[in-house]
Amino acid sequence: MMPLGEAFYRRKVQDIQARMQAEPYDGILLLSMPNVIYASGFLHTPSERPIGFFIPESGDPTLFIPLLEQENAGDTWVSDIRTYFEFPGEVHPVAWMKREANVKNLGVDTLSHAVFSALGDGIQLTSLVNQMRWIKDAEEIKLIEQAASYADYCLEQVRDHAPDIIRSGGTELDILRQCVGAANEKMKAEVGELFKLRGRAVVGTVHSGPRAALPHGAPIDRKPLQGEPLIAGIGASVGGYYAESGATFIVGEPVGDRMQVLQAAADCDAAAIEALRAGRTCASVNEVALAVLKDAGLSDAIRHRIGHGMGIEGHEAPWLAPGDDTILVPNMVFSNEPGIYRPENDGYRTISTMIVTEGEASVPSRFLAENPPEKRILDL
Repeated sequence: MMPLGEAFYRRKVQDIQARMQAEPYDGILLLSMPNVIYASGFLHTPSERPIGFFIPESGDPTLFIPLLEQENAGDTWVSDIRTYFEFPGEVHPVAWMKREANVKNLGVDTLSHAVFSALGDGIQLTSLVNQMRWIKDAEEIKLIEQAASYADYCLEQVRDHAPDIIRSGGTELDILRQCVGAANEKMKAEVGELFKLRGRAVVGTVHSGPRAALPHGAPIDRKPLQGEPLIAGIGASVGGYYAESGATFIVGEPVGDRMQVLQAAADCDAAAIEALRAGRTCASVNEVALAVLKDAGLSDAIRHRIGHGMGIEGHEAPWLAPGDDTILVPNMVFSNEPGIYRPENDGYRTISTMIVTEGEASVPSRFLAENPPEKRILDL
């Protein structure tokens, strides 16, 4: 496993240029940060100052940046780097980029209405690069698989250390600090120098009890109680590519129907994996998976789709959701997130990363397969 390098990005530019031959424009200006990263490899912290990557129909690309990014951009493989002084500027930076591109018809991946209106003729919005990102290359898949392993490791830390933390009076925040801290240390030791990690590469949330019924619950200074569910949702990024793993644990001896509900989530997870086959639609995977929860009498507890695409963004198209009729093809990557939420009572969510192949889906997130519901009881 190596960082994506010049050969990868030159290949991406060539792929974009080849697809551009069928488009009604003479070059494409990428302004969306994920698209700029995808085609150029220029990782940066976005701000109000636009950054653009221009790819002509043929020839070498140009990176447009604010002057303050000049040294950072100099580390890239791109030789043609042009700078503007500041935003908003007497001339809007995107208008300057259009002028510098100097083509009659320019494709642009994203624009506000105000800027679009000010640019005049010769602009066409295009989703060409967004859609290219749906299908990952082998190098991208390797990074995603590695990211999934770190997310899994974080869950292993919850499984192994949360009981002691809870017994000693620890809270959701204490559990989160321990598991994320350990996973980040492992990542730093193994790939930190290789990928020059910036900040936290593993992030997550832990919430328990009635608060587990919040699909986007945040951890607080609360001690999980006996018999409650505890949700740990983890995201990890390696080399700029994301994966997710998540699990619901039961704190101590399960009460009521909680193990049955956890098993329903496991069955839903398995149904989504089985349904994720090339040639099917995203919407059909969602329908098949959520039917398992409905058949278990949990229709009223469903609050969201079964999954979303992942790659440079943690959440990106396509969507395993109603209304998305995108046809699945190999090397698309998705999350698989059965969610069961019973307000004022409890909640359950598991997460795995799935990759479409020519046959059965590949699941680099291994925690759920290796830790079925009965192994996710935190023995106090």
